[in-house]
Amino acid sequence: MIKRKLSLRSRIFFFMIMLVVVASILIAAVTIIQYKDQSQDYHRQRLERKEAQLISSIDYVLKETTLEVKTENLFLIFKDKIYDIANIHNVSFNLFDLKGNLVKKSKPSGNENIIIDNYLSDDVLTQLNLSASKRYVEKNKYLGGDYRSSYIIINDRDATPLGILNVPYFDDDSLNYGELNEFLIRLSYAYVIMILVAILFAYFVSKYITKSLQTIRDRMKGTSLEKNNQKIELEGASLEVSALVDSYNSMIDDLEDSAKKLASSEREQAWREMAKQVAHEIKNPLTPMRLSVQSFQQKFDPDDPKIHKKVEEYSKTLIQQIDTMSSIASAFSNFAKMPAQKLELLNIVEAIELTLEIFPDSDIKFIPQGSNISVNFDRSQLIRIITNLVKNAIQSIPPKRTPKISIVVSSDDLEVIIVVKDNGSGVTDSIEGKIFEPRFTTKSSGMGLGLPMIKNIIETYNGSISFSSIIGEGSEFTIRFPKNN
Repeated sequence: MIKRKLSLRSRIFFFMIMLVVVASILIAAVTIIQYKDQSQDYHRQRLERKEAQLISSIDYVLKETTLEVKTENLFLIFKDKIYDIANIHNVSFNLFDLKGNLVKKSKPSGNENIIIDNYLSDDVLTQLNLSASKRYVEKNKYLGGDYRSSYIIINDRDATPLGILNVPYFDDDSLNYGELNEFLIRLSYAYVIMILVAILFAYFVSKYITKSLQTIRDRMKGTSLEKNNQKIELEGASLEVSALVDSYNSMIDDLEDSAKKLASSEREQAWREMAKQVAHEIKNPLTPMRLSVQSFQQKFDPDDPKIHKKVEEYSKTLIQQIDTMSSIASAFSNFAKMPAQKLELLNIVEAIELTLEIFPDSDIKFIPQGSNISVNFDRSQLIRIITNLVKNAIQSIPPKRTPKISIVVSSDDLEVIIVVKDNGSGVTDSIEGKIFEPRFTTKSSGMGLGLPMIKNIIETYNGSISFSSIIGEGSEFTIRFPKNN
């Protein structure tokens, strides 16, 4: 399974939205943590203030009492005063002796919401004695984290420990949580608006960022060694994109230089190959001409009664070889330089019918898909194309096989299609790729310039030629070119 990669624009858009979402989540988390920390600080400070107020009132009672200030008298000292202190400060508290036994409660038994044990646990006494400040705060594991108790050792005027002050405290966060929920609701509205704005912002920013890259991609996609490539000019591009554009423009300059060098090299190579072929083809008739001249020199006898006949035969041989050389020169001239096009509104059907009249003895079936298929074309070049293809079709048919050649002409709204089909020997796989190459031929005579020549003609009309073949059954050549040239 092929994984589809996200485009750069999609990635920018996605990451910008994710950045906003993650930032929103972090802000909400920080807000909740901040509210909790503030709530804990508030309850801690409030408990400390209540402790300070109670200790101040307890010190005042101890100062004013007429009883001896000692642990055994705590119950008598605070027998009634404990209620007055609790009412004044609106705080419930309890007094324990140094051994952890309950001495006095500020509320009568059964009136408090939280049941107080009559003694303190060993763990509380240990933590209290180990504390440097002689203060210990315990969270009630049975009633949850919202309830805590503070334990403080109270002293007399001489700093002698008398007992333990216990202040129960309940963390009521209902108001804070209500404010927090209200704040989070308002914050969620703001987040929704912010995400919508971020989506629009991310869309336009990603589009702006990738616009330059899209332009570069389109230009690079259309870059070709065979055509004149345009450089890219972008205004207001970033440094990175500008560097990429400069690299592309530099590459275009290098590509043009390489194309010129390659074209020059290909032209030189083509002319070298052409010169070799011309020399080879010219040498073929020169050899029999040389042999004929040498033979004539050796056997020439002015007194020979048949001298006139021999001169005539010798002359015919030379003329035949000269005609061969002339045809070679004409063929190469036609291939190297196409005549100027003389476009006219041509009825393809009539033109092909007239062309086929030069093959009176051939079994050629012409099948036009309409009586008038008009196109702007050069008449002489069309005749050359049809003539060459029909000749090749006739020559490809084995001697003992009845020729069956068909030419089908059709058209649609955009192009004209000509199909030439034969029942010849076909084209083998080994030579399929060479059939349109100059100098390539499977015939014992000829120079292999026919198909390359008509291919050049068709391509000048922005057309194409293709073929299919079955060995032993025949070949089919298909020509396509646009109606409007």
